[in-house]
Amino acid sequence: MPDPLRIVFMGSPAFAVPTLAALARSRHAVVSVVTGPDKRRGRGGERSPTAVKAAADELGLPVIETDTLHAAAIGASLAALAPDLIVVVAFKILPPELLSLPRIGSINAHASLLPKYRGAAPIHHAILHGESETGVTIFMLDRGIDTGGILLREKTPLGQDETTGDVYERLRHVAADAVLRAVDGLAAGTAAPVPQDEALATSAPKIHPDDGWLDLTQTATALRNRIRAFTPQPGAWVRLDGRKLRILGAETDPSPHLTADPLQWQTGSGWLRPTLVQLEGRRVQTASEFRNGYVGAWRIEGKKEYI
Repeated sequence: MPDPLRIVFMGSPAFAVPTLAALARSRHAVVSVVTGPDKRRGRGGERSPTAVKAAADELGLPVIETDTLHAAAIGASLAALAPDLIVVVAFKILPPELLSLPRIGSINAHASLLPKYRGAAPIHHAILHGESETGVTIFMLDRGIDTGGILLREKTPLGQDETTGDVYERLRHVAADAVLRAVDGLAAGTAAPVPQDEALATSAPKIHPDDGWLDLTQTATALRNRIRAFTPQPGAWVRLDGRKLRILGAETDPSPHLTADPLQWQTGSGWLRPTLVQLEGRRVQTASEFRNGYVGAWRIEGKKEYI
């Protein structure tokens, strides 16, 4: 059996936690965990650790907290650990001096089927574009953004009712299994990176809150995909009498219901009916609850027009 690898793990959000746990349980040695610093979170403003730091503490792993990977002290600390491999899951871009530090190199788990959806928001964009499948890619890091050679890809169907929150939760466990298989392959010398096909590359740039404003001149299907893609965050929305109305679920139909319904909107093609909504400052409600309790002019403003 090949020797176990000395691994430096880098990550911060909950997406990275199953991978860290899988590596900690494996025969390989996680010699350090690099994550972001504690931050003030929630309404109380109390400082709390990243999800990865909390998990590392529970696992008894040493932690390095940092806002930047460019500090000389970080490089010196990691070099002293003599890692064979750096494993990155949902963290910062590695500077060149860290890319070349480990004996084998550095790998990343990306929540898309590369080269599709390179960038910060691959799950959002896969749903936004109506994809029927998605997955996780484990690849060698280089100086580009998600451009390195692919070690393995794990495909999974993308349900047409799934939201970004649903897929995020599922793929973080897919990523853990895929990373462990890739690490075992690198340790055994059986994993070889395959170059990405640049002709198939697409981008998945960061999502901003204003991107969720629904353009009601688009098709009902496209709008429903946007609602799914922006749930739970940052949210898809219209303005209702000047206030933001978040849409957390919706149905489509080629024609309207027979009865007049202020929560039934004609789009560029077909009709959109929200099923779950939240008016700013209020709790989440079903469309029926909201419709029966709302008092106002029912002026709906989409991104392009009033209806």
